[in-house]
Amino acid sequence: MRNEPLTLAELNTLVKQSIHTCLPDCYWIRAEISDVKVNSSGHCYVEFIQKSGRGDGLMAKARGNIWSNVFSLLKPYFEESTGQPFTAGINVLVKVTVDFHELYGYSLTVLDIDPAYTLGDMAKRRREILRQLETEGVINLNKELIIPMVPQRVAVISSKTAAGYGDFSNQLINNSKGYVFYTSLFPAIMQGERVEESVISALDRINEKRDRFDVVVIIRGGGSTSDLSGFDTYELAANCAQFPLPIITGIGHERDDTVIDMISHTRVKTPTAAAAMLIDKMQLASDNLQDCYNSIRSGAMTLIEDGKYHLSELKKEVSYSTMDRLKDERHRWQKISMTISSSFSTMKVCEENRIQRLDDRLSVAANSLLMNEKHRLEIIEQNIKNSSPQNILKKGYSLTLRNGKVIRDKSSVTDGDELTTILYNGEIKSIVTK
Repeated sequence: MRNEPLTLAELNTLVKQSIHTCLPDCYWIRAEISDVKVNSSGHCYVEFIQKSGRGDGLMAKARGNIWSNVFSLLKPYFEESTGQPFTAGINVLVKVTVDFHELYGYSLTVLDIDPAYTLGDMAKRRREILRQLETEGVINLNKELIIPMVPQRVAVISSKTAAGYGDFSNQLINNSKGYVFYTSLFPAIMQGERVEESVISALDRINEKRDRFDVVVIIRGGGSTSDLSGFDTYELAANCAQFPLPIITGIGHERDDTVIDMISHTRVKTPTAAAAMLIDKMQLASDNLQDCYNSIRSGAMTLIEDGKYHLSELKKEVSYSTMDRLKDERHRWQKISMTISSSFSTMKVCEENRIQRLDDRLSVAANSLLMNEKHRLEIIEQNIKNSSPQNILKKGYSLTLRNGKVIRDKSSVTDGDELTTILYNGEIKSIVTK
């Protein structure tokens, strides 16, 4: 022990020498980054922390330096490997040296980083969110909703200026089948720290008008995937899982699914794929409608033929029955007449009158039966007319034909073909240019 007092600089120099002597090597450490700052020279300054097991307090904290020559290589390497921005709030495994400066004190100088550790931590976080949603019984709620047969009314959550939103809109507007979609954009921030807050706000606005929409589409254009962490939060996932309308996600990345991809009704790779899915739904509905039309028309023709045959057979049956009855009555009358003709001439006249009346009644009955059958046939014919193609066209549908045949698939049409579009009040001739 020295009796002579030391200056602060001398003491700090001793500490620096001791640290360099005791900790001369490089060390891999696990920590959470709580703060990231980059200065104009390209040097990055971070703060490493370690939380207690319950996460409600700090166990350790240290300053970290990443010099510009290292940071310029380390940052893009980390973000390309993980799809995660190098920002506060992530857990990392970094290679450091231990330093002590007489003026700035204790710090760690970062030499390398292991992206695999952060990827594992991110995957673990996703699993914990999904496990919590499953425990709460809401993880599959949105998947259990049914997308309407004709999903024309679409609420879109996207950035207004995003290329993906433009691609999605163009795909719907210019679809080759001419299907009409009604889209409403609910702008949101689709990258960075405000993704969760912004998308939840858009969902709340849609929920207020949910009766006006069939589905919700959340889309984000292509480009870097380093800003997708905002889609991996519990609050956003819980909102999407419990949303009362089916949610389709097309966030524009293929490497990993975000949490909202996993709990949404349907996940597609890109915004254009989301548009293609909606167009396919409309095509399926159109095909079903065409099948119904063909079935109704075929059934109607069969019903008409059956009705005609039934009426013909009924007319024959009535005619034969009437003739047999008249023949029997005449024969009976002849027998009565022969028996009493000599003494009951007056009764003969009365009997003849009775037979005549009976004949008249039979004729009336036969005519009445024929009229009833004719009326029933007219009702059948009217029902068939109501289901006729002309009445279906009157409701706003149309048929497109090439060479007199209905077109069901765009691949059957080529440039230069002449098409005939049949409407309720006429026809439209057109030439295919594209």
